[in-house]
Amino acid sequence: MNQTHRRLDISAIAATAPVVALLPVWLIAIGFIWLPLKLTSDVSYVFFASMSMLFGVILFSRPVQRLVFARMLGARSPTPHELLMLQPAWNIVSQANHFSPNRFVLAIDDSDETNAFACGGHLLVVSSYAINHLRQDQLTGVLAHELSHHMGGHTVALTISQWMSLPIIGLARLGIWIRNFTQRVTSQFTERYVVVRFLIRALTFLLTGISYLLLCGFSAAQALNNRVGRASEYRADARAAQMGFGHELISALNNVDKHENQKGMRLRPMLSTSTHPPAGTRVAKLEALLKRDVAHKRRSIRRHQ
Repeated sequence: MNQTHRRLDISAIAATAPVVALLPVWLIAIGFIWLPLKLTSDVSYVFFASMSMLFGVILFSRPVQRLVFARMLGARSPTPHELLMLQPAWNIVSQANHFSPNRFVLAIDDSDETNAFACGGHLLVVSSYAINHLRQDQLTGVLAHELSHHMGGHTVALTISQWMSLPIIGLARLGIWIRNFTQRVTSQFTERYVVVRFLIRALTFLLTGISYLLLCGFSAAQALNNRVGRASEYRADARAAQMGFGHELISALNNVDKHENQKGMRLRPMLSTSTHPPAGTRVAKLEALLKRDVAHKRRSIRRHQ
């Protein structure tokens, strides 16, 4: 049997758009980090920025994803009990695609939502709620969907953008913290320290502007990523169906849809804040896809009779 290989699709190419949108803001953030280094060394900005970007390549390494990247995303290793629930489903999916189960890294996100996501080159994250509330067949559908993201190359640009986001978010938070600190310090001065108060307020204004500039650029890239990500979800669903897990994924999505309705999650603006389309919409598209496949097979059989 042939091993399933990764094959980039149109969603993987479209996913580079948020990276391009994030690049100018990232270059500004890297510039601020580089300035103190420039005062004590001869390291050029171009060299520092290039090395900072290339350093993100290590995030695609399996050991780094297992030990570092999963924790950066707020995930953890499965407990023995969780692994007992998750591993059989993962073995089924990996065997169906003809590769070793150890090729990818399984991790857990402590969440009360039926959720999962793929990231990096080998990371598959499943929520603790999904493990505790989905049947094994439903878990195979979820894992096949997340594996499809890797097979389609959807996670490459996502991982790069997450790496680029770290200095942007870090500097924005630092700027806001310094602003709040200086505001508290300013309140301690009396009117006779007018010059000092003016300088501190000018610094506060500058830091506030820089922080909001970084956050606005980051938010714009995230909005673009959400729009592109919804298209990749449909493509991953279709690929999971091609793997033979379409009905299992539909069953899992029906569970998600029921859970969302019970929690009133549809009242939230999910379409503008999440890459995941509504579960009901995904189910409808999958059912239509499976019906077309069945009709196509029937026509093919008739032609060969």
